[in-house]
Amino acid sequence: MSKNKKNYPWLNTRPNSAKSLIEKAKREVPEFREHYAKFEEQVTIGGYSSSTLFNYSRAVAKISLHFKKSLLDLDPDEVNQFLYLIAKEKSASSTYFKHTVYGLRFFFRLYDLEDRIIKLPSVRNEQKLPVVLSRQELKRLFAAPFYLKQRVLFALIYSAGLRVGEVCRLKINDIDSDRMTIRIIKSKGKTDRYVPLSRYALQGLRKYIKSAKPRTYLFNGKVKGDPLGKSAVQQSFRLAVKKAGINKDVSVHSLRHTYATHLLEEGVDIVTIQGLLGQCQD
Repeated sequence: MSKNKKNYPWLNTRPNSAKSLIEKAKREVPEFREHYAKFEEQVTIGGYSSSTLFNYSRAVAKISLHFKKSLLDLDPDEVNQFLYLIAKEKSASSTYFKHTVYGLRFFFRLYDLEDRIIKLPSVRNEQKLPVVLSRQELKRLFAAPFYLKQRVLFALIYSAGLRVGEVCRLKINDIDSDRMTIRIIKSKGKTDRYVPLSRYALQGLRKYIKSAKPRTYLFNGKVKGDPLGKSAVQQSFRLAVKKAGINKDVSVHSLRHTYATHLLEEGVDIVTIQGLLGQCQD
């Protein structure tokens, strides 16, 4: 364990522990409860996603707990000290660093502290080539899970280029087998779109629906009638990747990148691909 992780275990937190961290900040940091309420109000009014509220609040909670005081009482040197701590921690992702900077900017705008915003560092977007699976690797991946539900789930994500949140929110009536389309409602950017439904995926879906008998959502969560959770999909994917013997640094989102790459290799133009992916700005 690195020195920073030992001294500051909050640097890397999983979703459940991150929620606990926010609650801890509400209890222990002066004014944090009021800050969070204002965050929630403005995020809702602005039409931001719940993940934006969570990521920004988590970042603000961490820096508040680190200094044990309100962000309004922090001086610029303390903010820079905290950002430096994150930047040099090897296990802290660039995404978390960005969330911290964006969260601080959002916070300072809430309190009309524009002068504090200017002093925050700019965030550069890292342009990394996405990891793509071969067709042979896909076959092994789709065959790896023991449960039909997971095999169909992964095949559907790939064949339609879906985001994890999109497939979790799919409802039974979003599948149109007559038109061979899938309706995606209020995805990233609050937009709707239709994507093609492959015959291979439809065959699997029919077997799955006949067996699982889902109610409202296409893929059941722990309780029938509730949507499947993102973390459950990600955990199942990691196990399938390991079982399939795939030695690439991939995530569920890699299926989406693989879908786009395979379409490009087949000669589909980039504008059409972006439309199918819902702008592909992720």
